[in-house]
Parts: sequence; structure tokens; C-alpha cells
Amino acid sequence: MRACRRCLEAGHRITPGAIFRGRASARVMLIGQAPGVTEVEAGRPFNAGSGTRLFQWLAQAGFEEQAFRRSQYMTAVTKCFPGKASSGGGDRVPSTAEQDLCRPYLEAELALVKPELVLPVGRLAINLFYPRSRPLTKIIGTEMEIEGRVVIPLPHPSGASRWHQLPENRARIKAALRRIQVHRERLGL
Repeated sequence: MRACRRCLEAGHRITPGAIFRGRASARVMLIGQAPGVTEVEAGRPFNAGSGTRLFQWLAQAGFEEQAFRRSQYMTAVTKCFPGKASSGGGDRVPSTAEQDLCRPYLEAELALVKPELVLPVGRLAINLFYPRSRPLTKIIGTEMEIEGRVVIPLPHPSGASRWHQLPENRARIKAALRRIQVHRERLGL
């Protein structure tokens, strides 16, 4: 994945260099949307403010950040930094074409790691498992099983997002975290 140049060859303006980390023996896979500039600089997923909030959430489910980073698997829908948004505010959302070019890598990661618990974080990752037409209010706090894997989605923890700040949505996040905790305990993690 780190040597991939498919997006560049297709004319997409990305910063090449796949960002992912984890063990092939991981039982949990966290799937984000795409790495940001700080993830590229640090060379690790979920490194910036969104990662801080995400690991605060996961701590409520009993996962300690450093132990999680050492023992579980973290990746994204697209592996390379897509660049800044044309508006100048925030990172650009990877196009459908970019997502399609990266999809074989994500499928290979799922096949190799064989996680028992998958945590898609943010709309792009959630859309891999749930219909695009379903609102987050109907998804966050639920779980489903796909091909023997439990999937529990989480919203994007970005500071720019207001979704996770609304009281009714905080309750949905807490429900998701309770489900994650139950499966963490079941897996003996």
C-alpha cells in the first residue's frame, strides 16, 4: 500500500504514502475516512485532535490508547492524505473514484486481519457497511453482524463537527460505546 501510486496516476492530487498501523493478529479494526496532514507528519493514524477525542470515547469502552495502538489495527477508507479542501478549511473528502481505487486494499486488510470487531469512524467508513441514505441518528448506537464480524459505527470525532456535540447524539455515542465495551469484554481485551 505504501508504494501505491494509483491515485496519482489517475490525476488525483493526494500526498502519497499510506497511513495505517496494526497487527495482523488484531481482533479489532478501526476504519477512519482518510489520514490528515498531522497523520502524515507523525506516520500514524488518528494522531490529531480527532484522534484525541476518539480515544477519549474508546477509553469509556475500556480501551487504553497506547495498548490499543500496540495491539489492534487502524486504517482508513483511503490510505493517503487527500489534501486540503478547496475552501481552505479542513481536509478534502476523498472522491468516490479515490475510494474505489483504495477499496481493494481495505478488502485485503479485512481478509488478512480477520477482525472480530470493526469500528467504522465517520460517514465514509460507515457507508462501507450501512446504506448511504440512512441518517447517522439511525445508525450510531446500533450494531450488526456482517460475515461473522460485529460492526459498531461511531461518528467522526472532528472538532468541526457539531453532530457529536448535540445531547441526543451524545446519548447515541454512549450507547455505541456500551456495545463496544460488551464486545471488548467478550473478546477478553
